[in-house]
Amino acid sequence: MKPFFSSLSPHEIYHLRNLLQSAGIPCRIHNEHLASLAGEVPFTECAAQLILDRDQDRDIAELILKDWRESARRSGPGWTCPECAEAIEEQFTACWKCGQARRSA
Repeated sequence: MKPFFSSLSPHEIYHLRNLLQSAGIPCRIHNEHLASLAGEVPFTECAAQLILDRDQDRDIAELILKDWRESARRSGPGWTCPECAEAIEEQFTACWKCGQARRSA
């Protein structure tokens, strides 16, 4: 079957797989352990691939992928923890490093 999505980032592959499976779209990951070879093997050869089990799910999967990409672009700027100066992504309300709550602007 033709790959639906490819990436060298395990985070992206697993997150998208979880989104698709939550929507009832069965899929699987191929080449998931080859990403560590990037640099020694051309990256196009070792990217993990997300494969849809059923071709008829492709249209719905494309909509989920589009929404996921758009939501990533919509996220605002990150913030800096006032306690330890750690850089934190916008969606978090507390510092992952020291636990300090985000202060309102």
